[in-house]
Amino acid sequence: MQSRREGGLAGELAEAVAALEAAGVDAPRHDAEALLAHVLDVSRSRLASGRELSAEQLERYRRLVERRAGREPLQHIVGSAPFRYVEVEVGPGVFVPRPETELLAGWAIDVLRDLPISARRSVVDLGTGSGAIALALATEVPEAAVHAVELDGEAFAYAQRNLTGTGVDLRHGDMAHAFADLDGTVDVVVSNPPYIPLDAYDAVQTEARDHDPAAALWSGADGLDAIREVERVAARLLRPGGWVGCEHADAQGESAPAVFSGSGRWSGVRDNLDLAGRLRFVTARRV
Repeated sequence: MQSRREGGLAGELAEAVAALEAAGVDAPRHDAEALLAHVLDVSRSRLASGRELSAEQLERYRRLVERRAGREPLQHIVGSAPFRYVEVEVGPGVFVPRPETELLAGWAIDVLRDLPISARRSVVDLGTGSGAIALALATEVPEAAVHAVELDGEAFAYAQRNLTGTGVDLRHGDMAHAFADLDGTVDVVVSNPPYIPLDAYDAVQTEARDHDPAAALWSGADGLDAIREVERVAARLLRPGGWVGCEHADAQGESAPAVFSGSGRWSGVRDNLDLAGRLRFVTARRV
């Protein structure tokens, strides 16, 4: 980018927005402001248009904008991602949590809060990734016993850092065999598993396809392999009357609920909308 020092911060910001827009970034102004706030170590709301960047800040900002224009995820560049009322460390090797998943976490939080005061309130997060869901659960329902499992070693390392000191029971392993000690006792199981069909490569956003770990994206020919596993594990873990919530692709609004309704182990199977009004996660109750 060419210098616009005569325009101060506002000129640099305008040039960054134009560069990101030309690169096809979905939210160029938001990302340009987020990168600038990161460089200045302030919140986006405290960006002052009349402020001048130092030479060092200017150089750093332009490098970060170039990385984002290359479609490196914003969250990888700044090293963190917001999730409900918490912030989690993310980067190469772990799935970046999306705003859509905040609704799934919110559903689980509401179910836990509605349980009787005398209940122990236990919840399991299957395939926790960065630990975002588990951290939100532990933060917003501190009286609950929160358990989480992650198989991938790199993602597990992020979850360890994000969940240290929270009291979350984090385990390294395959969700298929996890938490045998909790069988039949859990109140809520929640999961954002991989759910993209193997033949949908071209339809996946560049940032996710090129930077999120493959194990967090792809899930068999129909995208339902991991969801089938969640159904089986949740049925094992939950007490009668316990709840499961599982995210899926918007195109799986019929097929994902069918995984649960077709097994005969669930009642009240229903799908739920995301922030954009698209079917996004299925919920069901253990019979």
